Amino acid sequence: MSRRLIVCALSSVCIAAVIANESKTAGLNDCQIGTYRFSDGEIVDIARSEGDTFRWRKFDGTTGVLHKKGDGSWTSTLGWTDHPDGHTASFTHCATGEIEFDGKKADRIPFDTTDTMFEGHGGIKLAGRLVLPKTNDPVPIVVLVHGAERDSARDSYALQRLLPAENVGAFVYDKRGTGGSAGKYTQDFDTLADDAVAAMREAKRIAGTRCARIGYQGGSQGGWVAPIAATRAPVDFVIVSFGLAVSVIDEDQEEVALEMRLKGHNQEEISKALEVASAAEAVFESGFTKGFERFDAVRAKYRKEPWYKDLHGNYTHFILPYTAAELREQREQGKAFVFGTPFRYDPMPTLRAVEAPQLWILGEDDLEAPSAETSRRIKMLIAEEKPITLALFPHAEHGMTEYEVASNGERVSTRYAPGYFAMMRDFARNGQLSGTYGSSLVVKPKMEPPPTGQDRK
Repeated sequence: MSRRLIVCALSSVCIAAVIANESKTAGLNDCQIGTYRFSDGEIVDIARSEGDTFRWRKFDGTTGVLHKKGDGSWTSTLGWTDHPDGHTASFTHCATGEIEFDGKKADRIPFDTTDTMFEGHGGIKLAGRLVLPKTNDPVPIVVLVHGAERDSARDSYALQRLLPAENVGAFVYDKRGTGGSAGKYTQDFDTLADDAVAAMREAKRIAGTRCARIGYQGGSQGGWVAPIAATRAPVDFVIVSFGLAVSVIDEDQEEVALEMRLKGHNQEEISKALEVASAAEAVFESGFTKGFERFDAVRAKYRKEPWYKDLHGNYTHFILPYTAAELREQREQGKAFVFGTPFRYDPMPTLRAVEAPQLWILGEDDLEAPSAETSRRIKMLIAEEKPITLALFPHAEHGMTEYEVASNGERVSTRYAPGYFAMMRDFARNGQLSGTYGSSLVVKPKMEPPPTGQDRK
């Protein structure tokens, strides 16, 4: 069993990390990286992508990957597909803050940027960065809370520029054990919530009077962490993107059931698949110390049934090919990659305790974090008159991306859902949504919360 297998198996955002953030690539000239504004006010962000490529993003959600041609020009492919989309770019003058995109000039947007080191839970040194728009006016600030990825958020989170380009500050930091931060990587929500609180306080300290309001945005695993942080120190808002209001165990169970249903299996077959998943989950939950015999027995019971090949789940599928003997052999290695994941954590009491307005943004077609039960639970909290807004984007996947289905049946993302970025910007500004945001279906709280922070009247 490889190190990568264990890491991804315990990661609720293994696939989404590729969608939401892309790794730093050595050898690329930093002068291309930045957010640029056209003369008509439209913006385009240029970020590192895989290999010798760059990802561009616009605030409307369109995105693609730029590939360098032999003559020094760059051409784009659609979203995360390999289809040409007709977009072009030139970075000839990027050193002076100017690029061309689709033949139009755009100038790099200057920001007030402060890099910092601060102490998280247990005194661990964390690396952060505050990015503010170039203005002396107070602005809202969004603290970006990690998913389960192992990449540096400071290198890979485009929101650290997209939001400031829209006059909303952003504080980005590397979670412990990643990037420039010290400590050991963990998925312990309590520890990560303390780190998020420390990040929020550091952002406020640096911003001083520039901070009008402050709150969290957490994607995927960050959707468990950010609300906990909001109960430990006052904030003005919490934004959860493609997160879950169920436990980590429930996440795997829901994904198994949803995938089997989408592949046409009946309830009896789904129940059998869930029995296998439950045995696999017990092995993970034990930290690879027990449950092997049960796991072996239930696999032997169902392995020859036609539906078995379609069994997947969020992390069940990672250990399906391994025998109990192989899992035992890897027990000691596996312990090194047990990250303190609270598999049975129930987020509902925390969500009820959060006093700040919450915005939950879910994708209707999310496979990695199925949204149906979470959506039902959030609506229940809204009915209880909690200050929560729910936004459901049809045809949106994990990472809040729309997708096409490839010839092999796999989904390939094409763009971010229209209105997704604008929705986060607006909620950060005043804790409310107004107007329409693409094709999203919005359920608002029974009573809109009053503005909070320094802009409170």
